[in-house]
Amino acid sequence: MRYRQLTTGTLALGVILLIDVLRVWLPGIITIFGQAASTPAELMGAFALGWFVLALGAPAVIRRVGARPVTVAAAVLLAVARLALTATPGGRTQLWLATAGLLAGLVWLVGVAADTDRPVPGLALGFAVNAALHAVLDTVDLVWRGDWLAWLLSSVAVVLFVLGTAQPGTRADGVTGTGGVRAWLLAGPALLLAAMVALSPALARTGMSYLVAGDGVARSPLFGLAPVPVAVAGFLCTALTRPPRGWSRAYGPVALLAGAVLFALDRGDLLLPAILLAAVGLGACLALTADASGPDSDTSSVSDRAARRGYAVAAGMLVFALGAVGYYSAYDLGYPNAAVPVVVAGLVAVVAFAARPVVHRLPGPFPPLRAAAAVTALALLAPVLADDIPVASNRDGPPERLTVVAYNIRMGFGLDGRFDLPGLTEVVDRQRPDVVLLSEVDRAWLLNGGHDTLDLLAGRLGMPYVFGPAADPVWGDAVLSRWPMRDSRSLPLPAVGAPTGAQALAVTLDLGDGVRTAVVSTHLQPPPGRGPVVQARAVADFATRYAAGRPLVVAGDLNTEPGDEAYAEFTDAGLADAFAAARPLATSPADDPREQIDHIFVSPGLTPSEPVAPRSTASDHLPVAVTLTLPPR
Repeated sequence: MRYRQLTTGTLALGVILLIDVLRVWLPGIITIFGQAASTPAELMGAFALGWFVLALGAPAVIRRVGARPVTVAAAVLLAVARLALTATPGGRTQLWLATAGLLAGLVWLVGVAADTDRPVPGLALGFAVNAALHAVLDTVDLVWRGDWLAWLLSSVAVVLFVLGTAQPGTRADGVTGTGGVRAWLLAGPALLLAAMVALSPALARTGMSYLVAGDGVARSPLFGLAPVPVAVAGFLCTALTRPPRGWSRAYGPVALLAGAVLFALDRGDLLLPAILLAAVGLGACLALTADASGPDSDTSSVSDRAARRGYAVAAGMLVFALGAVGYYSAYDLGYPNAAVPVVVAGLVAVVAFAARPVVHRLPGPFPPLRAAAAVTALALLAPVLADDIPVASNRDGPPERLTVVAYNIRMGFGLDGRFDLPGLTEVVDRQRPDVVLLSEVDRAWLLNGGHDTLDLLAGRLGMPYVFGPAADPVWGDAVLSRWPMRDSRSLPLPAVGAPTGAQALAVTLDLGDGVRTAVVSTHLQPPPGRGPVVQARAVADFATRYAAGRPLVVAGDLNTEPGDEAYAEFTDAGLADAFAAARPLATSPADDPREQIDHIFVSPGLTPSEPVAPRSTASDHLPVAVTLTLPPR
């Protein structure tokens, strides 16, 4: 029993560290290897998939060298890479460290599979604890924090992991059994579904923001984290307990498929039921394979069965990579991606339902209810520790001036490829803004590490927000304001070849005493080789109709230069370039600005002054800021 507990605990720790590495490696493909979208999507996909394909060779190496030396060496490399990522300055060093950690983690998984035919408790605990910790850490990983507490916790985790891996005799009870292949095959697909849907704290927060903000204004992360303990508890309770027999076993696969379908519908109000159904269903599917036996006639050698488990986990992780790359590359290549989570969930459901559990189930290494209660209690700390975002309220009369900032934040990642909330907060807060308009806002994409970047930045700025989804319910644009926001509306823009979709988000600022100002945040996506003329015309028409004669501000990453046809759509609509007196004022790329593509347009009566594009490398764009004097009342 002690050895099973040690093996399960070590497997859970390794899974946690591997997910930490993936949350660095996946964004690195876009921000570092991708070089700000200048690298073809096909090349980025080949780079990403190549390392998972390479891991398919690990079972052959282990069969020749032996599982133990390979597993220990891979564990040490994974631990070293995970610690080094906290200290790396970013850039290519970060990418290659994360790549080394990823490959080491894949080889380590194959080595563990060779000696373990009952991996479900360890995998389930790893997924659940990682989700709980991510919620407690406000979806900002220890890797990105770098303070003494982050170093301490990371060091303790990697030391315990390496010591547990190096312990002799810690192989599980089934090393000579015929089971484990199905469970290991599901490790990769289950990781994808857990991180993308079932156990994503950022997705839960985003889903709650669609439900609790009846006026369109999200105020606090407190309620947004409330579903996380429920999802974690449901997942663990179903994963660590005996599954029902007969056709009642189908409840897990059906629930998982239902959750994946709801997620694929791309509706914000369906995110919470998608999460809860997927969490319960995923746990139940893992439980169905926990003690599944192989064929009764299996007379193969121990090494053959170990190799099959190794190939199974390597193939499963390749499914993870194919699913992740396939889902997110759709936004560059232009094909529909809604089927990806449904297909992966279907694979998990079929494998789980077809599994044949043994008649006499051995007791698990951890009492299921105790394990679920402990991890759920950890997840419950998240809403307790969360900071409220203050609700903006009317001040003493309308202001005379408003400072407006528009910023393409590139999902929160700086030019060095590191998640840079401090840098974003500093450069925005330095302008002392009243209103902030954000583009490329990511609220839960696994590709970008699963952060709710909008809620994190809004909390640090102390400004409530309204979100306008573009690509899907968790990626788009936002408006943050120190003044109350009313009557939010979002207009989907014509696709015209846009890789990630585009929208225009309009809100009305209530400045007190009946004074109202309309604000529209957008991010135009030009078709290949042309300007975003069609989208610019749609935004200009939507904004002027929404404002209905009130003062109007339209801003964002417009991907058009002064004098271009798309630029003229705004001036022809009667709007003025707030930066006209300061031109040329390049905003992209941030380290060597050459293009003037980030703009703030205003209606007559708003007088711009102090236009500036402050230097910062917290994104690949520079922010633009201007102070607007309101018309006299």
